[in-house]
Amino acid sequence: MTNRLILASASPRRLELLAQIGIVPDQVIPADIDETPQSGERPRDYVMRMAQEKNVAIASIHPDHFCLSADTVVCLGPRILGKPRDEAEATAFLHNLSGRRHRVMTAITLSAPASSSPVSSASRLVTSTVTFARLDQAQIDAYIATGEWQGKAGGYAIQGHAARHIRWMDGSYTAIVGLPCFEVSQLLRGQGFFTKG
Repeated sequence: MTNRLILASASPRRLELLAQIGIVPDQVIPADIDETPQSGERPRDYVMRMAQEKNVAIASIHPDHFCLSADTVVCLGPRILGKPRDEAEATAFLHNLSGRRHRVMTAITLSAPASSSPVSSASRLVTSTVTFARLDQAQIDAYIATGEWQGKAGGYAIQGHAARHIRWMDGSYTAIVGLPCFEVSQLLRGQGFFTKG
């Protein structure tokens, strides 16, 4: 039997991380859903809901495929720092993160065709902690000028230029980038998706 996998994400980083563990999706179909946090919604509840809703949006159209979805948020306490809308918001995020410890939460959901697994879907949440060095305005301006902040939760990419400002991290590096490779592998195996290795 050939298993067919859809990645329900437009993120090139998630595609690269899957390739790193030997998995190439048959299709990449980003889910078009409302990503507005609900009033008072905690970061962990929000990120789990997003991963699950993205999955339902695509899996309901392609029920004969495995479907992998994910969502990542950066949070300072209960505050969710999403993808900045513009340079001003990205700059504000970096000021807030400067010299502080924050959490990065990535949730994943994998759904399987009914014929492949007795459990139709499963989700995991991976929480990591990152500490930025104290940044001065010139460092923030230089980072903003790279454009790397665009489309990134919290306004930075740990795998890019921002790495020079990361003092410490604890948890899953690949989850901070956008997809926890270990947990993805475990879900694929548990759901009956047959991979080499």
